[in-house]
Amino acid sequence: MSSTDARRYFATDASILQLAPALVAYPRNENDIRKTARFSWQLAERGRIIPMTARGSGTDQSGAAIGNGIVLVFPAHMNRILELDTKANTVTVEPGINYAKLQQTLNTHGRFLPPYPASVEYSTIGGAVANNAAGEKSVKYGDTRAYVQSLRVVLANGEVIETGRLGKRELSKKLGLATFEGEIYRSLDTLLEENRELVAGLKRNVTKNNAGYNLIDVKRKDGFDLTPLIVGSQGTLGIVSEAVLKTEAHNPQTTLMMVSFDNFEQMQSAIFELRELSEPPSAIEMISGQVLEQVQVLNPNLLKDSIKAPFPVAVLLVEFDANDRHLKKVVKKSHKIFEKYATELQTATEIEQQQQFWKVRQATSTLLSQNEGALRAVPVIDDAAVPLDQMSAFLDGVSRLLVDNKLQPAIWGHAGDANFHIQPRLNIGQIGDRQKAFRLMDEYYKLVISLGGTISAEAGDGRLRTPYLEKQYGTELYALLQKVKNIFDPYGTLNPGVKFGSSLDDIKALIRPDYSIDHLYDHLPRS
Repeated sequence: MSSTDARRYFATDASILQLAPALVAYPRNENDIRKTARFSWQLAERGRIIPMTARGSGTDQSGAAIGNGIVLVFPAHMNRILELDTKANTVTVEPGINYAKLQQTLNTHGRFLPPYPASVEYSTIGGAVANNAAGEKSVKYGDTRAYVQSLRVVLANGEVIETGRLGKRELSKKLGLATFEGEIYRSLDTLLEENRELVAGLKRNVTKNNAGYNLIDVKRKDGFDLTPLIVGSQGTLGIVSEAVLKTEAHNPQTTLMMVSFDNFEQMQSAIFELRELSEPPSAIEMISGQVLEQVQVLNPNLLKDSIKAPFPVAVLLVEFDANDRHLKKVVKKSHKIFEKYATELQTATEIEQQQQFWKVRQATSTLLSQNEGALRAVPVIDDAAVPLDQMSAFLDGVSRLLVDNKLQPAIWGHAGDANFHIQPRLNIGQIGDRQKAFRLMDEYYKLVISLGGTISAEAGDGRLRTPYLEKQYGTELYALLQKVKNIFDPYGTLNPGVKFGSSLDDIKALIRPDYSIDHLYDHLPRS
């Protein structure tokens, strides 16, 4: 489809950027993806580049779901559960399936997929795999990569491969293939062998890291696997056509605590001890008092049954989903932790009261959806994670950064992973605020990197964070990551500009002055 209105619609995702595609395609099956990739590859061989961008529901805030070539839109047709294996506790799905619908199906079988993002109601599994998504449950269960068992992937030239952990004999067969797949295995294996110490430098002392590519888990003692590399690569190494996912037992009976703190240092100390429990919390979510103050002004009735002013510096929502045998014990231990550090503690075991508690955490949606003219919350500094022992330094630093730029501090996120969200209110249609946005980005990522953190924690680099990737890793590691991209995508047809190839000047040229989240208004956006 090349109509003007379709191209206009898919020119934006949930980021501040816009880039109209040349063509919009709705693949019905893997073969359609293969034909598109082959077409793009053949044109590239003749010197004409028409790139491909895989797209789910367009919830990406980093600009990874837009492209100037062919946008492949998956939810229309490739949205099925292909197999639910109740013995192996796995599910095989197409990339366009809605995350919430899959979760509902799993729940009816007593299972669930833990690393669901805040956008679970309106995002796709393909997007979650592309971004290595994580969320409130990741403090206990980990990110999407931990649940992807294998993938079917369409390569840049249209070949299809199946990923999975390979033993020495299976790897040897792959290395001997006279195909593009064989070429990829040979080149990547050589790269990893010749750069072992350099690859180890990708490791960060954080609980989540999606910056660049995950090379660390490809070649291990238990074999060779492309899966951890493809997960989180944002469609820049191949296009996922099918995923086999592991699931966990679902326990809907939880205990939820709402805990108040006078300062970030005490909160950090409490989180350290919570993470050391024999059965850690399934969620440790934070919302700052400054967010609650702003929500109180915008919607005074929203919090009246949950929490009252004056608000504390920070509120934690701590949930345990341990089985009955361990639940009472870990809840009792957590109470002792909070007696040392917190100023107030409330506990809820009934669903109705728990929903009131969760309203405090979900109050951020009020900030995200509220706008005064063209002034609105924008995702320009977001999704960083820092080492746990640098959490309070990060929170204090970000608060100062916002105040210095005459912006209201508002911070929330997955405190148990030291992974936070900040969306300052700006009018990016105004030159002054656009300049302020880029100044904020420079200062924010400088702070994150100085604390040993990562610029991309539970989403990907996209276009927006790409200019800061070399700053995080240094020239040598950055060049190594670029070689990985070139191995899989020699002609640059797979989502170019994402992770590599976007400078700050490139991004400035793509800013959309009329930023909005109208794509997402079928659901109230959560964060």
